[in-house]
Amino acid sequence: MSSTNITDYLTGLDGALREIGEKLRPVIDAALPGGSGAMWHGHPTWNLGDKPGKNPICLVKAYGSYVTFGLWRGQELVDSSGRLIAGARQMASVKLRTVDDIDPDLFTDWLRQACDLETR
Repeated sequence: MSSTNITDYLTGLDGALREIGEKLRPVIDAALPGGSGAMWHGHPTWNLGDKPGKNPICLVKAYGSYVTFGLWRGQELVDSSGRLIAGARQMASVKLRTVDDIDPDLFTDWLRQACDLETR
């Protein structure tokens, strides 16, 4: 899938994946009022910088049966839920298979922590 903006990316997803993306996006936007969302490396990312990849905070990437919500410095976050899974470098993510997997309060906490790491 080749999209030039986040809206096209999300609307191009199938059924449940689109619902996940459409529920997740406003959570991210609300938690990062100073952030900017853009396509970067083929999927939506949110950054504190003025261009994609500058001070990246999080990403949303759809796969066949789930959507990954990833945080660039996720391994540095306090995650009392235990839901974040460590990835490459400092990244951590959670796989979302249904809209019920989205916890707006928890995700907002993660995003604010990630933002604080970038603005220290």
